Amino acid sequence: MVKRVAVIGAGCSGLTAIKCCLDEGLEPMCFERSEDIGGLWRFKDVAEEERASIYKSVIINTSKEMMTYSDYPIPEDYPNYMHNSKVLQYFRLYVENFHLLKYIHFKTAICSIKKHADFSTTGQWNVITESEGKQETHVFDAILVCTGHHTHPNLPLHSFPGIENFKGQYFHSRVYKSIEPFKDKTVIVVGIGNSGVDLAVEISAVAKQVFLSTRRGAWVVNRVSDNGYPIDIVVSNRLGKLIQHVFPGLVNSLVEKKANSRVDHVNFGLKPKHRSSKTTTYG
Repeated sequence: MVKRVAVIGAGCSGLTAIKCCLDEGLEPMCFERSEDIGGLWRFKDVAEEERASIYKSVIINTSKEMMTYSDYPIPEDYPNYMHNSKVLQYFRLYVENFHLLKYIHFKTAICSIKKHADFSTTGQWNVITESEGKQETHVFDAILVCTGHHTHPNLPLHSFPGIENFKGQYFHSRVYKSIEPFKDKTVIVVGIGNSGVDLAVEISAVAKQVFLSTRRGAWVVNRVSDNGYPIDIVVSNRLGKLIQHVFPGLVNSLVEKKANSRVDHVNFGLKPKHRSSKTTTYG
């Protein structure tokens, strides 16, 4: 008997999960609560509840050579670092090429997942789904949860005493969509991760002034390396990993020297206490 597999989510992981199930002779059934594929990489003008959200200008910080699916390469004419619309377009090509659309049930939410009554002998699961107000019960031999981890924002307001008296606006970057609302305003961006740096640079084009706040600094490295090669291709290879494992101190020094040649981290108050192998921001 063919094993039935529930795939939850039709984003970048869910799509490949469907394909892998088919390759292994399994029977996948994918449930997507929204009306389309793409997950995080499908831009919407307004952030939606229970769904990951991106801003309009997002460009992926992983090169196409490193993020491509092994069974369906990204087209050669796509840029090394793709705009979110290109990423979604690539997913559509993938779905079309492998005829995956017929396995996806859109606008279908998962209500519950529980062990089947005879789980100890069959390993099966009871899954209750809901679509257009109608619930349905399914039995599956396996569950693949492909919902990602960017759905719920981390907004620790308790870390900002007095925030309740602040007269301006404050919100998580998940809500950010474009620069227009920040024209001629003074803005502080809290956090020096990839999104924080992205937003600080973008908003500075129209804002009166932008401050970037960081507790511990970060090593800021260009995503494009020497001779125009993507940085992740240059550093993520077997030889590079071997050298990093054998001579970690030397590799850290070389990376930090390279980073400082572009931006003096001490001069700009960016130098963290940790070495470059711990935390790196791509800008």
